[in-house]
Amino acid sequence: MTYSPFRHAGSALWKRGPIQLTFFVTRACNANCPFCFYLQSKSEKTKEEELTLGEIRKISKSMGSLLWLLFSGGEIYLRRDIADITKTFYDNNRPAIITLPTNGLLPDVIFEKTEEILKHCKKSVVAVKLSLDGIGEEHDKIRGTEGNFKNLMETYETLSPLLEKYPNFELGINTVFCSENQDKMDEIIDFVKTLENAKTHTLSMIRGELASEGYKDTDLILYRKAVLKMEGDLKEGKANIYRFKGARLKAAQDILQRRLIYETQQKQKRLIPCYGGALNIVLSENGDVYPCELSIQKMGNIRDFDFDIKKLLNSKEAKSIARDIKKGDCYCSHECYFMTNILFNPKMYPKLLKEYLSLSAP
Repeated sequence: MTYSPFRHAGSALWKRGPIQLTFFVTRACNANCPFCFYLQSKSEKTKEEELTLGEIRKISKSMGSLLWLLFSGGEIYLRRDIADITKTFYDNNRPAIITLPTNGLLPDVIFEKTEEILKHCKKSVVAVKLSLDGIGEEHDKIRGTEGNFKNLMETYETLSPLLEKYPNFELGINTVFCSENQDKMDEIIDFVKTLENAKTHTLSMIRGELASEGYKDTDLILYRKAVLKMEGDLKEGKANIYRFKGARLKAAQDILQRRLIYETQQKQKRLIPCYGGALNIVLSENGDVYPCELSIQKMGNIRDFDFDIKKLLNSKEAKSIARDIKKGDCYCSHECYFMTNILFNPKMYPKLLKEYLSLSAP
């Protein structure tokens, strides 16, 4: 029995306290993706500045129950204590979903750490997302890393047996939609469908002001074509959905999310409220806290607040930034935040129900 995501339903009315944490655990990375916004963003930081496991434990204890714990980086499996970090949040914050994205370059390490996490975090859905942006050498070229595709496929094969062993395990694929692969989306989507153990496929629009500009020269018509193909595959039963309780609701949300991203980019404005800084926060590897991963407005550094996230979020600066986000006119295509912005916005429920019923229909 996994932790129910529905225990956070009250947050649809009371936007009190973060229920989604994105934690950039490290800036270290073994790939050379030219479109990575994080490694080029904010100030230069060193490994010595990373939060220690002891500091992370203090932060975790200061937080309440989480719906979603999402790790990011850098390559998260380069942190040797990634399993201990995950177990800390599991013990203290009982996240319904834990997401571990990876470039797949370290098959043995990824398998070892993932199984360690699965053995301990039995009541959370543990989702490993493998990054795949092309097929074969095209993937290696896009990510600037020779042999990436080969290692990625080895990681996929290595992790696959864990699906039968651990019912709370989700194995999925994420593709960054950028100028270098937008003409190959049909091919990529069809390839992922041949990976029978990859239960889900998500599409992330390239983002970040400091990502290499050439990669951001995307065609919205091609994006729309890709998301319609994915939507059609879902409704026709040609694509898998998540295995956890509430999976069809999440699949319905995915459909709405992709449509909203298309419309947001097309109209160049925010279309629904954003809960950044309220329900969603971002913690960087050096302790900086932001309302979202694209924001340059720092709410504070957790080290200056005795590692107490509630104390930081109640500061004058943090409250001011959260208010600015709520009433502001910023907009983005960040899929992770669209999830919360849809699921915790009652005005979206009629559309969500319509898509849910379309997926549930025989």
